[in-house]
Amino acid sequence: MPCNPDQPVDESMNCENSMQLDKPTDSVGKEEKSGKEKLRRWINRQMKIEMTDGRILIGVFLCTDRDGNIILGSCSESQQTDGCYDEPRLLGLVMVPGRHVVSLHLAPSNNSDGETT
Repeated sequence: MPCNPDQPVDESMNCENSMQLDKPTDSVGKEEKSGKEKLRRWINRQMKIEMTDGRILIGVFLCTDRDGNIILGSCSESQQTDGCYDEPRLLGLVMVPGRHVVSLHLAPSNNSDGETT
């Protein structure tokens, strides 16, 4: 029997239980939720990104999107020439296309308890 908002709800007919669309019901949904939580923990943390052209970007992780594009704030860029890195160049706010990311490295952060994650 479908839920009708005009009908009073009793114990045998619970509209809330029949319309739980936002809760994960399988392992894929749980993985998606844990992935979102991981990204939330990364926000405002120092991140190092190695790109396909050899550049290294270091900045504060601000956000990402479905395509894997990453926004870094207070970003600086370094390039490796002849085995050593050039002087870093300050870029500021940067959008890194996901297809150019080779690897990500997250700097350890200190929790309020003094633990490093």
